[in-house]
Amino acid sequence: MSSEIMNLLRFMSSEGQSVLQTWAVQSCTGKGGQKMNHFMLLAVLLPLQTCYATYSQQESSVFPVTYLNVSKDLALQRLLVEWDVVKSAHDAKLAMSFEIQVNRTDENTSATVSTEFCNVTLDKLGKPLHWIWYSDIPLECMSHAVRIRSKAETSKIWSEWSLWETVLGLDTPNSSEPQIFPSKIILEEGSDTTFCCIGRKGQIIKEFSVLPAVRVFNHTSSRLGLLTMENVRHHETPHIHVCCSYSENRCPAHAAFLVGRAPDTPKDISCQTQDMRIITCTWSQGGSTYLYGKYSSKYTLFAKSSQRMVQCTQSCSKTCAYSWEIGQQSIWNVTVTVENPLGKKTAMDVFNVNHRIYPMAPFQVLEKCTDTEITLHWNYQSNGIELFCQTEVLHPDGKVELHNSSDMRSPHRNITVGGLQPYTEYTVRVRCGAAKHFWRWSEWSEARTVRTKEATPSGKLDMWREITPVLGGRNVTLFWKQTPGFRANGRSISYEVTWEKIEDGSRPESISLSSVYNSTRIFIDNHSYKISIMAMNDVNFSLPSVLVISRATDNSTEELKEEQVNGTDDGIFISWKPRYVYDSYVIEWCNFPKLRPCDLQWKRFGPNTSSAVINSAVFVPGVRYNFHIYGSVANRASLLEKKTGYLRELPPLLDPVVDKVELTFNAVTLSWDSYLINESQPGFVRGYHVYVSPIQENCSLKGSKKHILPDNSELCKYTIENPEEKRYTVEHLMSNTKYKLGVKAYTGGGETPIDNFIYIDTPYNYNMLYFLFLLVIVPTLVAAICHWKKKWVKECCCPAIPSPNKSKVLSFKEFKIGSEKVLKINDCIPDTLAVGNKAEAQKLHPWSKLSSIPTEDKTDGHNSPWIYPKENVERDLPPTPTSQTHNWFENFAYSSHLDVESDPYQTPETLEVNKTELVVGLYQPHCYIDIFNEDTASATRETAGTKNSLRYISQRDVHCLGRRL
Repeated sequence: MSSEIMNLLRFMSSEGQSVLQTWAVQSCTGKGGQKMNHFMLLAVLLPLQTCYATYSQQESSVFPVTYLNVSKDLALQRLLVEWDVVKSAHDAKLAMSFEIQVNRTDENTSATVSTEFCNVTLDKLGKPLHWIWYSDIPLECMSHAVRIRSKAETSKIWSEWSLWETVLGLDTPNSSEPQIFPSKIILEEGSDTTFCCIGRKGQIIKEFSVLPAVRVFNHTSSRLGLLTMENVRHHETPHIHVCCSYSENRCPAHAAFLVGRAPDTPKDISCQTQDMRIITCTWSQGGSTYLYGKYSSKYTLFAKSSQRMVQCTQSCSKTCAYSWEIGQQSIWNVTVTVENPLGKKTAMDVFNVNHRIYPMAPFQVLEKCTDTEITLHWNYQSNGIELFCQTEVLHPDGKVELHNSSDMRSPHRNITVGGLQPYTEYTVRVRCGAAKHFWRWSEWSEARTVRTKEATPSGKLDMWREITPVLGGRNVTLFWKQTPGFRANGRSISYEVTWEKIEDGSRPESISLSSVYNSTRIFIDNHSYKISIMAMNDVNFSLPSVLVISRATDNSTEELKEEQVNGTDDGIFISWKPRYVYDSYVIEWCNFPKLRPCDLQWKRFGPNTSSAVINSAVFVPGVRYNFHIYGSVANRASLLEKKTGYLRELPPLLDPVVDKVELTFNAVTLSWDSYLINESQPGFVRGYHVYVSPIQENCSLKGSKKHILPDNSELCKYTIENPEEKRYTVEHLMSNTKYKLGVKAYTGGGETPIDNFIYIDTPYNYNMLYFLFLLVIVPTLVAAICHWKKKWVKECCCPAIPSPNKSKVLSFKEFKIGSEKVLKINDCIPDTLAVGNKAEAQKLHPWSKLSSIPTEDKTDGHNSPWIYPKENVERDLPPTPTSQTHNWFENFAYSSHLDVESDPYQTPETLEVNKTELVVGLYQPHCYIDIFNEDTASATRETAGTKNSLRYISQRDVHCLGRRL
């Protein structure tokens, strides 16, 4: 809105209304033409008046800043801003909002670095408003300016900004040397610190650095350098040195800073009195501030009562104290303040001195004692204060007992402590506290060590025995130890051992032993004995412990089988079958089973126990421990079970030594009979592993498992699960091959690495050579010989025409005439004869009646002189005239003893004759030969003497299936 309009509106506010009224009267009484002009003027002025009224209302709700002052606090690096608004805003007690902007300026740039809002409710006092702004860089480095504008919370309109109020930095003067800020030398640990360096006009800062070198953020202009360190830590940089220079080789401006901490609030502040005359207050200073000398923490105590005030200032170490006289005052208010360059902390304590009584320690403590009680007497300075006291009794096992005493009738106090052990050292001391308004205990009196008097030994000894048969009796070694409930109750102790025969009631024998012994050996015969032991001190004997040794014959029992047990993390677990006839059980073992004596140990268990974990500090892995379990009833023990086991099994120390190797071309048998599997092993031998592999390749034998070595080579692995089996045969080997073999024993702890092998070479397979020889060489040799002597072989085996001289039948004397061999028909029973006519058949009646079959009938179907058992078989032989009749027979020397009826080669005619006339079996030929086809047949025909002829069929010249061989 222009100034002219504003002036017009203001004019209308005072005189405009009267003018408008005059114009309105004139407009009613004037002429008609003027009447129109007046109404037009009114139409313009009335809206203007409305606008002015609205503006005046808004202007009245805006309260601009009327006063602004900015100052700087270089010690704390902050700006102190003070401002005010018009008095009408205070009178109205308006709730207002202020927007405050802070601008930072150097020689080249200017920027707003902070904008904040402040809400304030004004009061009628009209006091100026204040605001503090902390700078993140030293105020000396740059000039800072502040401006403010305001707004009533009920309004939406902000006032105009106030003018900038500027606070100059030290960057404006023209100093010859660079200047480093901040000027304070104490930096707070954990803070972010910005250093700045201001140079002379016209100079350029080239070097601005920190020692020791840490992570910094560096921004350097021509004459102003800024360097920021984040989260400064004392253990990293206890001292900081800053250097600023115009050149890189010199440092004309430098500053040193210390890193410290603000003090902690005083801790454990406590005020008390011991005599109701002097009050002493104590406190601890808390953690270290890393500051010393003039920068160390200063403590100030301010004590105030209704009538007095006490003040002191001091430096102290970890614990501080200050005392003053009480006077007649009982209520006190104490304030302790600690301060150093980085901050200040305060602690308070308000108390009634009658409730803060801290008595002095008792003194002149005296004692009296019996075997179970101690009586203490002591003195203390009460100063009119009613006290009660407490006695502490420290037992030898570290147990602490507290006993309170409330007898406050005299300054001489005493207390009796009972329930103690005889001949035992106790440490006692006394302290006291206020009976009314108890605050805290006094310090302990000087400690006193008291020993109670002797008494009879309490409890029994625990006794056990080891029985060794000898000639004429037994050696009994007795062992004893003190049970947890046994107490010697005296300065010196000894043991008395007594034994007596049970059967005849003979006089008992006894020996006494000093306290350094815990075992002894006695000899007894084969009768039953009762053995007892008692402990004795200067006062009396303890109760006896009794063992009964049965007769030697009563101890004869069958050999018990030893069972294996397993070790655990806590020891060796033993379990047994409970027998309800026994009132206790005893487990016996040796701590050093390989030594003699073996340090025999035993442990007793109640009747309801059937398992236990046996442990000893001397148990070691790899040692076999044997356990015997006894049942005891009426002090008589019987062996029930035997156990053996290891705390932890280890792999065998030695590998089995293969003492015998049996080798074939495809198998090898290994034996290691000398390998021991007894208690000398560090574990129970569970079996063996046999490893096999060819030298040049991996193993893949049938029935084996693959085993991979650390070098990734493969072995075949065979497992023998019976440790008694010390022989194994590896089969399916290849002949003429080199193998490596190893035998490893394994226990519950595994086995040792495979490092030793034996090497074998399987022999050649000569059986295969023999087979090849028989299959190839022998047939080849036979074939070669046959080929070389083929004529001789043919003549011997298959002559073309059989010769009577070669027949074995003619080898008898009766068949020889001179030098010739003659076959007489009547002397030889042929297999079969075929006669040309029946008349000739009748002449041959000595064998049987044979049917006469004409040759024509026989040869009709054959067209050949050959006679075959089957029809339709053709032969390439010269035909015989059909009119010729033949007689045929088989040679007895070459016949087969086959039944006629079952022979497939007989002719139908012969079969018919056999069925009707023959009662004896005839010989049937295999193949048939016509003897008349050769020259030798002529002699036969002449012998016949008739026109009819005989056919001789021989088996020497064999024809099989119609072919000549």
